[in-house]
Order: sequence, then structure tokens, then C-alpha cells
Amino acid sequence: MAEGRSGIRDFFQNALARGVLGAALILPYPLRVRLVGFVVSRVMAPLSGWNRRIRENLAHAMPETTAEHRRAIVREVTDNVGRTLIEIYSGEGFIERTKSSSLTGPGLERLKSARADGRPIVLVTAHFGNYDAVRGKLSREGSPMAALYRPMDNAAFNDHYVRAISRIATPVFPTDGRGISSLIRHLKEGGIIGIVADVASRKAPVLSFFGKPAHTPLSAAEWALKYDALLVPIFGVRQPDGLTFHLVVEDPIEGETPEAMMQAYNDVVEKHARANPGQWFWVHRRWKLSPAAAESAASAVAPPQA
Repeated sequence: MAEGRSGIRDFFQNALARGVLGAALILPYPLRVRLVGFVVSRVMAPLSGWNRRIRENLAHAMPETTAEHRRAIVREVTDNVGRTLIEIYSGEGFIERTKSSSLTGPGLERLKSARADGRPIVLVTAHFGNYDAVRGKLSREGSPMAALYRPMDNAAFNDHYVRAISRIATPVFPTDGRGISSLIRHLKEGGIIGIVADVASRKAPVLSFFGKPAHTPLSAAEWALKYDALLVPIFGVRQPDGLTFHLVVEDPIEGETPEAMMQAYNDVVEKHARANPGQWFWVHRRWKLSPAAAESAASAVAPPQA
């Protein structure tokens, strides 16, 4: 019976999502992006508990922000999430915006040089602005990029989601054994891979993010070290018009250990999130620790016994 209820729930969730997305896609591109951003920020976010989670994360990581500032950030974050969702489904409309995006930054020349030399490249980005703007832009400028995606629990929704992200650029691989093997093969052959690395994984070691302990996957740095690949942070920053992007290529990250390299990555993500807090996905449970890590963190800050 539980499986039946789950199947019915998935069916209706997917039908609702397809209906909303389908209706939005009928509208002209600028209107649909603004509308879905509005609906997510004004309706879905309050009902889903996202607003509360964002406020809690902001209080944890940026306690210096005022209550008024936090409310403004909450609205900006959820609007950006909605815009990102419909952009991913918008095919050529979104691709045209990514193609016209500016591409600058201190690491751009080294990125171009590595590409010209056929050196493997690991691009690391974050859930910031629209992270798929990077794939849309680079893949159409002679730098095809392989990427991972996390399959949705709802299989029906997952099917059309994968089709949507595949229209932006290919190849894309699921985060299972076969998908990761395919991604690594692409890298070893001198290709570019893209990793969104700002999510918590309780199996990952604890590093620092906003000065707080946070599980941080090391895969991107491990692969860069193993295959002599250039590790480059890159971000798709949404512009004030809400529809276009500026891609920023940061200096490549170098180091002798994956931990040191991914700490540098956390630091550069924090820099961008502080500069544009409304563009980072504060809806994630980024600082949720495993029981062992939470106990260790508590012990580290506990006052000494008399």
C-alpha cells in the first residue's frame, strides 16, 4: 500500500509540475521567467518552509544581517530559484541568453591556455545565479562540458528534467557508478567536466564555510590532482535585469591536498555569496552535520572544565 500511495503522489506531483511549467512556457520568455520567479517566491517558498530555512541559514552564517535585510534576501533567493527552474526548461530562449553572456575574470586566460593545450579541466561552480549558464555558454564556444546530475526521486519528473538539461548541453551523467565512470573517462581524454560542489554530504570531511563547519565533497579536487587537471571556479552571476548573466572565471585552485583545494573553493563561493547573497541557494541544508561531526564541533567550542 505504501508503494501505491507513493506512486499516486508522484503522479500528481509530476502532473502539477508539468502543468505549471507547460503553462509558463506558452508565455514570452521575459514574462515567463519573471512570473515563475514571482510564483515561487510568493507562493511556493512560504508554503514549503523554504523561507524559514533561509532565515535560519542566514542567522547561522551571517548573523550580522538585520531582520529587514534577511527578508529581502529571502525574497531574492526564492525568486532566483524560480527563475533558474523555468530557464532550465526554456531551451533556446535560455541558450540565447547564455550565448550572449560576458565571460571575464582573473582565471580566463589560464582556462583558455589549458583548453588550447588539451589539458583536462575541472570546472567547479555553485548553486549560485544560474549554474547552467556556464554549460550553455562554454559548450557553444568550442568547449563541450560533461556534467553530473542527481536523479530525482520522482522518476516521471526526472525523465523530463534530464531532457531539459540535455538541451542546454551534453553529455550529462547521473551520480551513480556508471555515470561517474563516464565522467572520469571524459576528463581523462582531455575534456572539461563541471561539478556543483556546494552541497553537504555526510560522508564528506568537514571543512569551513562562512567560518562554520560544513561537510564538503573532495571529488573535484581529487580528480584534478589524479589526472593533472586544472581546477577552476566559475560562476554564472545573474545581472540586474534578472534575465542575463555575467560569467566570472576565478583563478585556478592549486594545492597539494584535496582538503586544502576544496577549502579554497569554499572560500571563493563564500566571497560570491557575500557579494550577492540573494543569488546563492540558501535553501540547502549546507551546515547540517553528521552526529559524529556535530559532536566533534560541539567539543571544539565547549569551554574547558574547571
